[in-house]
Amino acid sequence: MLRPAHHAATLPVGSWTLSDMPWGGGAASFLAAPTRLRPAAACGHAFRRQGRAVAVLVLLSLLLSPASEAAVVASTAGPPAPIQFTRLSSNDAFAAGIASGTAIDGDRVVLAPGQTSGTWTATSVQPGFGFTRLVASWNADTPSDGRLRIEAQVTTAAGEASDWYTLGIWAADDRALQRTSVNGQADALGRVDTDTLYARAEPFVSYTLRAGLERASADDPSPALRMLGAEASDFAYSAALGTSAPQSSEPVELTVPSLSQEIHARQYPQWGGGGEAWCSPTSTEMVVEFWGRGPAPADLAWVDPAIADPTVDVAARSTYDSGYRGTGNWPFNAAYAARYGLDAFVTQLRSLAEAEQLVRAGIPLVASIASRPGELDGFLFSGGTNGHLVVVIGFDAAGNPIVNDPAAWTDATVRRVYDRAQFERVWLRGSAGTVYVIHPSEVPLPPPPSDATPNW
Repeated sequence: MLRPAHHAATLPVGSWTLSDMPWGGGAASFLAAPTRLRPAAACGHAFRRQGRAVAVLVLLSLLLSPASEAAVVASTAGPPAPIQFTRLSSNDAFAAGIASGTAIDGDRVVLAPGQTSGTWTATSVQPGFGFTRLVASWNADTPSDGRLRIEAQVTTAAGEASDWYTLGIWAADDRALQRTSVNGQADALGRVDTDTLYARAEPFVSYTLRAGLERASADDPSPALRMLGAEASDFAYSAALGTSAPQSSEPVELTVPSLSQEIHARQYPQWGGGGEAWCSPTSTEMVVEFWGRGPAPADLAWVDPAIADPTVDVAARSTYDSGYRGTGNWPFNAAYAARYGLDAFVTQLRSLAEAEQLVRAGIPLVASIASRPGELDGFLFSGGTNGHLVVVIGFDAAGNPIVNDPAAWTDATVRRVYDRAQFERVWLRGSAGTVYVIHPSEVPLPPPPSDATPNW
């Protein structure tokens, strides 16, 4: 399903504060430029539900990458695509920032004693190339009714600076706050599409992240920011990229639990439409449970006891974005996984060869894909999908990805082996190689590619 049109006025960037947000309603939608396809509403069913007219619109959208506003198309003839991920998670990194009403508590940013709100501003990041897309990630604890606001400011080579764009309002508990993205933000330099900041004309050359922390009372526990990061990139798919070569002929397969989204169809539709739209939280939950983490029994108390795999329902509710009206917000899924003490972030990979490095290091990946009708052999819905999330759990001897695909009628049929060329194409073209990387700190990431900017 294409993102719904609200036809609301564009919000001026930086024109509101956290306490001004309409927590009971949705954010405005900005349609003046191409939008990222909405995975939460499209998991397996979009073409089947919406018919030929939407299928045509989706095909046109797939041909027009969101990064096409200012991106340089990557090519096998040139250097590796410019993608960089920066992580701030240490005492030194936090101490280098600017605290206002906040304090550094070990490797965390918290509210200072007596404060109900405050901000922490990171030092500016210059990736070393012009970038056209920015996606932030954060790992945080938000006890009671604590909340976080994540913002970014960017600059261009001409020295122009944007105002502050809000990239997410986050709280783990939705009883006091409807977590939300804020669509409709735009100025001359950029615009926000749900969780992603895009350049409108000139590429950005630097960015600064800011976290706002808030609690209802100074006596309440403080929210705590454990990690703040972002991936910056200038990548658009080209067929000239071809298919990457497998890294090894030795098969590898991680024992990731199999969870079907389809067995949750029509459950709790108030959180993004029910299981048929829950590909992202179902995929995230598979990885969370692979690491032996997940909701406690008390967290499942509200779920109908007759429901199988109730942790999927918890994951869906816990990632629901009231502005986006779905569960496919990329950073929200990473933040949900981080609730269980995991390190989780969103980044882009340049190829399945890079994905293979991470999987062979023992780390499964949640990958965002989009396929045209009949383009991915073995996919449950031959009509394709305008956005879908799966878990890459291994590679066979031929280098084909082994995938836990939540678009399956039963848990037993979740495991698939997809053709390497087909899968790499629908992943790189569909989301520019977007993945959620989720792992415990005791399982280290492998070294990033030595011939390119580090993207993890």
